[in-house]
Amino acid sequence: MAHSKEMTRICVIGAGPSGMSMLYHLAKMEGQGKRIPDVVCYEKQPDCGGLWNFDWRTGVDEHGEPIHGSMYRHLWTNGPKECLEFPDYTFDKHFGKAIPSFPNRAVILDYLNGRWNTVNARKFVRGNTKVKNVIYNPDNDDFTVWARDQVDDKDLPPEQFSHIVVATGHFSVPNIPYFKGVETFPGRILHSHDFRDAHEFKGKNLLVIGSSYSAEDISLQCVKFGANNIVCSSRSGPMGFKWPAQIQERPLLERIEGQTVYFQDGTSTEVDAIIFCTGYKHTFSFLPDNLRLKTENTFYLPNLYKGIVWIKTGNNKLMYIGMQNQYYTMTMFDVQSFWACRVILGETTLPEKEVMEVDIARWIHKLERVTSTSQAIDFQTEYVMDLGRESGYEHNLDVKDIFDYWEEMKMESIMTYRDNVFKSKFTGTISCKHDKPFMDALDNSYDDLY
Repeated sequence: MAHSKEMTRICVIGAGPSGMSMLYHLAKMEGQGKRIPDVVCYEKQPDCGGLWNFDWRTGVDEHGEPIHGSMYRHLWTNGPKECLEFPDYTFDKHFGKAIPSFPNRAVILDYLNGRWNTVNARKFVRGNTKVKNVIYNPDNDDFTVWARDQVDDKDLPPEQFSHIVVATGHFSVPNIPYFKGVETFPGRILHSHDFRDAHEFKGKNLLVIGSSYSAEDISLQCVKFGANNIVCSSRSGPMGFKWPAQIQERPLLERIEGQTVYFQDGTSTEVDAIIFCTGYKHTFSFLPDNLRLKTENTFYLPNLYKGIVWIKTGNNKLMYIGMQNQYYTMTMFDVQSFWACRVILGETTLPEKEVMEVDIARWIHKLERVTSTSQAIDFQTEYVMDLGRESGYEHNLDVKDIFDYWEEMKMESIMTYRDNVFKSKFTGTISCKHDKPFMDALDNSYDDLY
């Protein structure tokens, strides 16, 4: 079906926190009387929420598709909720009372759903629908999208869109390096993507490979639920926390012989299981090469103006939300989405390609000078604030002081930092404490904690 070049029709791919922020702002603008384009959001999972949905499955889902989520049963946030709080929909507004600064997964998902429901953002979402292919049509200056209804097991008719917003996240396709002898290891081997419940490793000796958030959090979870001993190994050096006696750090794994693992410093130990916490690959199988972002996990991405607009092809009508490495999460996705909405609606004008290329290079050069966690937080704060100023976002999202205090608490005690309380920037409310310290709270249900 032919469409005029003036047609504005938005396809959002993914209904996790990034995609839903896009839909939230469009629905909010519509509720304020603004005319918005036709919007369709394709979501592969049955419901909105992305990684915040818990799926007990690993491998493939009920439709034979690779499992998207990496959520495990007993997850608590590893950053304070005050760093991801929406200024126009605070935790006070949702819960009507103070809650702890480090909630569990179910609490965060409930909060997100509460915000989305205020404007009926779900009305745009087609669940259980997988995007199979997207192409850009230069002659019409639009895109064709092919999708599949996973419930009825049938391909849907192709649809045309003027704009594509990719909001599928980048924590779904595991990066798993090879180590000599791993194929003959007799114990359990998994990536953190498939980690579901630490009870499985009670009484076990574990090797955790990696040094980022997954490594630190899964190690603590396993100790919390009764693992005997954990050795953390990474190429980037020790994480530097004051670990409990059950957790030690070693240099990078060198080889595996039977149940014995050998490290680059010549030491070795026997383990029952190996957990790869080695990150994820940016993977967009539904996009052709000329539209596909290819990058490592970094704080500023190549070929994306303002970290959002794909400048290589597609006439600046392909956008990515939430694809960079993150300290800021929900609020960064939110201001990115607001900025993208303004561009699509013609309320913000993009500069010429040469200007955008210079701006990208400027940010990447700035990132090259970042050498510490504090500087990385500064860098992303500046990025978030830049988007807010340029788009006219109504609120100041700068929570660098909270991030800095949080990082200080982690270095003081990785075991107890989740027991601390923080103050909301937007309401002034100081969070309450959990009934039990994090390491003693084994029942992580919504009702038990809240």
